[in-house]
Amino acid sequence: MAQEDEWEREGLLDPEWEKQQRKTFTAWCNSHLRKAGTNIENIDEDFRNGLKLMLLLEVISGEVLPRPERGKMRVHRIANVNKALEFIESKGVRLVSIGAEEIVDGNLKMTLGMIWTIILRFAIQDISVEEMSAKEGLLLWCQRKTEPCNNVNVKNFHTSFKDGLAF
Repeated sequence: MAQEDEWEREGLLDPEWEKQQRKTFTAWCNSHLRKAGTNIENIDEDFRNGLKLMLLLEVISGEVLPRPERGKMRVHRIANVNKALEFIESKGVRLVSIGAEEIVDGNLKMTLGMIWTIILRFAIQDISVEEMSAKEGLLLWCQRKTEPCNNVNVKNFHTSFKDGLAF
């Protein structure tokens, strides 16, 4: 428990949890980016200029975002990521403590948080299972899918996925 407290104080993720999130979120992003003929390799690097992030949002929303800045300077990258974040917020999603600078700087924790927010808004929110919230419905779906698996007991989205068996 002391190690987890230290990670939390330093704003770090459990390395195994981080590895699973990277892998899962990268696969989710690529499943959508393939529709536009591209992909990402490194989730905390490939969204830094905002271009693939904007493209991802266009693919999953079916809407066109404002034209991106084509320059390579930091100011252009921040402008592009801001366009993406403003689009997300225009859909009623509140982005707590996630700013363009963190994404441009490659802050993994913020990038993963942003992708999780995008997943919740664009992939999970519209799910309705037996009048449950989207998150509850997704948890129920995970429980049903993993029920026949030995040693897999999905109770939540944090500790139940820590060992990777639920994936």
